[in-house]
Amino acid sequence: MKKRDKSVKGALHYYHQSTSGVIGAGLVFFMIPASIFSAFGWLPHNPLDQNIDSILKGPSGKFWFGTDQFGRDIFSRTLDGMRRSLTVSITAVLIAAVLGIILGVMGGYLGKWFDTLITRMSDAVFAFPAILLALAIVSSLGTAWYDTAISIGIVYTPIFIRVSRGPVLSTKEMDYIKGSRILGYSSPRILVKHILPNVLAPIIVQIALSLSWAILTESGLSFLGLGTQPPNASLGLMVSEAQSTAAFAWWTLVFPSLFITVVVVGLNLVGDGLRDALDPARRSS
Repeated sequence: MKKRDKSVKGALHYYHQSTSGVIGAGLVFFMIPASIFSAFGWLPHNPLDQNIDSILKGPSGKFWFGTDQFGRDIFSRTLDGMRRSLTVSITAVLIAAVLGIILGVMGGYLGKWFDTLITRMSDAVFAFPAILLALAIVSSLGTAWYDTAISIGIVYTPIFIRVSRGPVLSTKEMDYIKGSRILGYSSPRILVKHILPNVLAPIIVQIALSLSWAILTESGLSFLGLGTQPPNASLGLMVSEAQSTAAFAWWTLVFPSLFITVVVVGLNLVGDGLRDALDPARRSS
């Protein structure tokens, strides 16, 4: 336990030395409280309320980000839309990570026909662009938020299969793994105690990066009308609705797009910081 605590402290130390990681964490931790406020309804205005007297009003003290073509507060809708995007993205990445880790670890450890089957299935999914495959899946499932999450999760599962399979292939041939087999340790015990800890570092980095990709994919699906449906708020849907008003009401497009950019860049920077902190080769360089 003490060794593990030291390793965690060491990783945090190296993460704090990563400028990109610190900036990314700041951006992400700015977004999380904002989405929590939306979840509890702590918003200046109801994101669904329409006000005919306030149609396309610019940013002001009453409407910080202005209003849209229906008189709805863009600031409240942006926070509510970010909450929905994060909910879908986090759920999707959890689905992809759980499935990918299980299949990748089992494929790498068991080898033979099972590993070949998993690898070929992953290659087949990788053959399609992520957004097109997600479009095809969500079109068959439906447009509920969990359907979108399942679709994105299926698309990103092969990434976690590859990330988890690689370390298993190299680790299972090490002497201490062979010694564990000679001593009669069961395969589940070897997997949990010796192999999974070697997979965790790249998986943690991949989760942060996949969250940013999932948010872009969810925004793309909503932009195309296959994600969150009106009148509910979604960052991608707000960008889509702003196409007809952006020429004379810039705020309807700028603020939702800005939030997408900030959260995606923040998560990518967090992934870079985690890679620097968890990769021994980068620590020594």
